Amino acid sequence: MLDTVDLRKGLTREEYVRRLLRYQLRLRELAYQLYVQRRILVIVYEGWDGAGKGGNIKRLTEKLDPRGYEVFAISAPTGEDATHHYLWRFWRRLRPPEEKQVLIFDRSWYGRVLVERVEGFCTEEEWRRAYREINEFERHLAGFGMILVKFWLHISPDEQLRRFEARRSTPYKAWKLTEEDWRNRTKWDLYKEAVNDMLLRTSTATAPWTIVEGDDKWFARVKTLRVLVDVVGRELGHQRSEPLGLGVATEGAARGSSVAA
Repeated sequence: MLDTVDLRKGLTREEYVRRLLRYQLRLRELAYQLYVQRRILVIVYEGWDGAGKGGNIKRLTEKLDPRGYEVFAISAPTGEDATHHYLWRFWRRLRPPEEKQVLIFDRSWYGRVLVERVEGFCTEEEWRRAYREINEFERHLAGFGMILVKFWLHISPDEQLRRFEARRSTPYKAWKLTEEDWRNRTKWDLYKEAVNDMLLRTSTATAPWTIVEGDDKWFARVKTLRVLVDVVGRELGHQRSEPLGLGVATEGAARGSSVAA
């Protein structure tokens, strides 16, 4: 599945600046409507190390009211989280709509079928069972009226290496690069297999995946905003925005579709 993704897509700086602001402002309007309608938007970010999740989230939230959203940076469970079922720590982070309308997960419950699978942190029986558990979990969230949007930020191995080297040579970015990042690169094929299985097994009508072509960061940022505007607008009864163009006019995550690329 990932092998068919066209990573050559990009935007000029002029297109990027214009479309980014347009979708940011539209998302801010929709976030207010989420508050009015007492709905919650749950956004899941998964992707390769160095794929640009943090920068993408920064642009997504740039124009939002900070009182209305929360970002959860997910790492390995520790303390009380580690003593419960792996989904427990995500349940407890959900907020009532009068508190937060937009909940953003920088990595998520999909760690069970990605890093935990590849690194052997759970048994094969556990990660195979997790596909069903996750689908049921997401159906429950949708049943409570939550809107789920899931992004896989995809980049090529060459682009990842370029970004790693850029981080290493940039003092204020060097902290982002760890030995674990380099180690994970050696397991690229194992992770790719796990990602393909995840996309195939957990892209549902309730919560489809959108693959975001990420070699061009500008394109990736605009695409995620565009998808969010379309999905949230449709869920709240608003009209669809105009096509993005550049071959991605149909990249929005239609609620009845499977993986959207």
